[in-house]
Amino acid sequence: MNPQLLFWIPAALRLSLVLIASGLTWYFFGPVIGLAVAIVCLLALIVIQLNYLYQLSGWLEHPDSEKLPDGWGAWTDIFSRLYRMRRDDERNRSELTEWLARFRQAMSLLPDGVVIMDDVLFLEWCNPAAERHLGLNNGRDKGMRVTNLIRSPDFIDYIILGHYEQPLTLSLKDRKLIVQIIPFENRRQILVTHDATESERIEMMRRDFIANASHELRTPLTVINGFLEIAQAQPDLDQAIRMSHLKLMIEQGQRMQNLVEDMLTLTRLESIDYPLRPEHVNIHNLLEQIRQEAEALSGGRHEISLTIDGPDIEGSADELRSAFSNLVSNAVRYTPIHGRIDIKWQNTAAGPQFSVKDTGIGMRPEHLVRLTERFYRVDKSRSRETQGTGLGLAIVKHVLLRHGAVLAIESQPDVGSTFSVQFKTENLPA
Repeated sequence: MNPQLLFWIPAALRLSLVLIASGLTWYFFGPVIGLAVAIVCLLALIVIQLNYLYQLSGWLEHPDSEKLPDGWGAWTDIFSRLYRMRRDDERNRSELTEWLARFRQAMSLLPDGVVIMDDVLFLEWCNPAAERHLGLNNGRDKGMRVTNLIRSPDFIDYIILGHYEQPLTLSLKDRKLIVQIIPFENRRQILVTHDATESERIEMMRRDFIANASHELRTPLTVINGFLEIAQAQPDLDQAIRMSHLKLMIEQGQRMQNLVEDMLTLTRLESIDYPLRPEHVNIHNLLEQIRQEAEALSGGRHEISLTIDGPDIEGSADELRSAFSNLVSNAVRYTPIHGRIDIKWQNTAAGPQFSVKDTGIGMRPEHLVRLTERFYRVDKSRSRETQGTGLGLAIVKHVLLRHGAVLAIESQPDVGSTFSVQFKTENLPA
C-alpha cells in the first residue's frame, strides 16, 4: 500500500471520530457543548502529537541511551521504521567493527611493516613489524609526527623530495630496510617497510661462496696448466722432473675433486628434496672405521684413542660418518707431531654425545663463531698445507641440523680444541 495512505487514513479516521462525537454532542446538548467537545478533542490530539514529537526529539538526541516509544496511529509506522533503521545501523556497525578487527589482525601478521599516516605525517596506526623495524610504539607514538620518530637524514630527504615512485633503501638499527610511501585517499599515506637484512646476508654469502669457490679452483688449475705448458714446451724434460710434475698435478686434481664433492654434498644436505631417512646406526663400527682412517692420515705421528660408552642411535650413517670424519681429520691436520687426539662417545642426561679433543694449535675466541661458515679459515697458509677444502665444518653444521644435534666448540691457542656434538634422547632407537 502507498505509504502516504498509511499516514492519512488513521489521521482522517481520528478527525472523523472527533466530528462524529462533536456532532452527536451538538445534537443532544446544544452547539456550545458540541463545539467545546470538538475543541477538547482537537487539543488532546495536538497534545498527543506534541508528546510524540518530544519523545522523538529526546531519542534523536540520545539514540543509544533512549528507548524508542511504541507510538500510536501513524507514529507506530514512524517508530517501527526508525527501529529498523537503528537495528540495521547497529548490524552494519558490528560488521564494520569485525572487518576492522580482521584487517588489523591481518596487518599485524604481515612480515612487512605498515604505518598509516595523515597528510602531514602524523602517526595514526602501525603494525608490530613496523614497530620492530622503525622503533615505533603504536600506543605511545600515536599522534606524533613520523619524521620526529624516525631520525634518519636519508628518510627526511626522501620525505622532502616526495619522489615516492622509487623505494628508499635505509640502514636503521642494524637492519637494512626497503621503505616506500604510498599515498591513498586524500588525507592519508601508507609507509611500507620490508626487512632485507636476511636476504642481503644470503646474497653476500652467495657472492662470497662464488668468489671463494672460484679462488679455490683457480689455484690447482693454475698449477696443472703451468705443468702442462712446461710439458708441451719441453718434450725432452728429465724423467724425474716429469714424474714430480705429474705427482703435483695429481695432488691438485684430487684437491679439485674433493672440493667439488664437498660442494655437491652441501647442496644435497640443503635441498628440501633430500629428506633425512633415519636408520639404525652401529656407533661402534662407525667410530672404529673413523679411528682407522685417522691413524692412516696421521701416519703414526699422533697418539689417537677411542672410547665408546654409549648406545647406538637413529640417523643417516653416511651423513654422520661424514660429520664425525671431518671433525677427526681436522684434529689430525691441526695437531702437531706427537700430539694426542681423544675420540669419545658417551651417554649423558641430555642424550648421546660425540667429542673430539686434541692438543693442537687451538684458536682464539673470535674465530669460533665463524668456523662453520663456508671457506672460512683461521690460518689460510696452514689450510693450504693441510689440503683442506674449507667446507668440512659447514658440512658438519648441516648434518647436525638435519639430526637435531648441537655443536659446541672449546679452544685455547697453543693448548688444543674440543668439538662436542650433543644429540637428543629422540635420536635413540625406539
